[in-house]
Amino acid sequence: MPTKILIGFADALAAPECAFSLLDAGYDVVAFARRGSKPPLRRVNGVRIVEITSPGDDADIAVLDVIAIADEIGARVLMPLDDASLWLCAEASRRGTDAVIAGPTGDLALLALDKRRQLELALSAGFAVPETRTADEAAMLDPPDLPLVLKGRLAIARVDGALTRAPTFFCGSERELDAALSSWPAGQPLLAQPAITGVGEGMFGIARQGTPHATSGHRRVRMMNPRGSGSSACQSRPLTDAETSAGDAFLRLSDWDGLFMIELLRDPSGKLFFMELNGRAWGSIALARRLGLEYPAWAVRAALDASFIPEQHQFNAMLCRHAGRELVHLLVVMHGPRGSRPPGWPGRWRTVRDVMRISRADSWYNWRPGEPRFFVEDTLRTLQTQLSRSR
Repeated sequence: MPTKILIGFADALAAPECAFSLLDAGYDVVAFARRGSKPPLRRVNGVRIVEITSPGDDADIAVLDVIAIADEIGARVLMPLDDASLWLCAEASRRGTDAVIAGPTGDLALLALDKRRQLELALSAGFAVPETRTADEAAMLDPPDLPLVLKGRLAIARVDGALTRAPTFFCGSERELDAALSSWPAGQPLLAQPAITGVGEGMFGIARQGTPHATSGHRRVRMMNPRGSGSSACQSRPLTDAETSAGDAFLRLSDWDGLFMIELLRDPSGKLFFMELNGRAWGSIALARRLGLEYPAWAVRAALDASFIPEQHQFNAMLCRHAGRELVHLLVVMHGPRGSRPPGWPGRWRTVRDVMRISRADSWYNWRPGEPRFFVEDTLRTLQTQLSRSR
């Protein structure tokens, strides 16, 4: 019988490509979803969807649901695909599930979810780090000069028994800063950083006891929201010696094990800043897979086999695009920014040209031969979700 892998959440950005990677490796894939949701992943042949209590309603019950489902289906491995599921899987490990966790647990899970700890470690590793001020409550914050970015110190936090994610605000004026601080959710620690313009980059790979393997680099070509968000189009890039040295030190100092994505920002002068660590599958996993880097399947194999080390691949140039996010990017730029105009906001007609120009060499997120219905529903769901949030 194929080895059963329980992944989640089914609506995570990385979920489709992770499921494809695991299916292609011969695993039996089950994905957990919030009760009542209808993730497009349900359209993929070979993937079974099971429902759990939303951790946004009750985090403890959600953990118990994940443990019960893993036991019921005989899952060998639990694999988190976003920050909420990372918290759930780490907590399931602490409470004694029989499944192996293909993700961080214990102190590594705390590091993966705490941006302040990441920034402190990154500074020790040799990365440049933006000036950062933190506070446990909004009223206690001494913010840096404007413009600035205000975001949660924790990637996900448990408040009053439920998991919540703090918003991110770009503040270009005192009025915007006052509005952001006054609406900041109670119980959520926060951090503030100068708004640095530049290009988002990343260092990716899988680590074994603090040593990185099969590393690769991505660069954002466009963000879904130019004010700051995940990419809608990204391309591969070679890693520099400086970032490789700092990245290796970061992983060694943390004794990291498993998948990692070190998110970076390169400013117009070429200076590279550490932004955060993602200790689980990331949004642009599609680009990695088009390059032959089967990180999800490797992460599961590494969780089951302590001796497994993936081989390093040669660099290849490639562009990968997300159809739904590209359309959202176009709509956001055409509508214009809310509030003050951030530096580097793209021009309308150039954006129309760039988004609508399609090359045969382009690769696409979440495209799988024989699954066109899923690709269409995923694109439409992305548009629906993002436009609803915008409203």
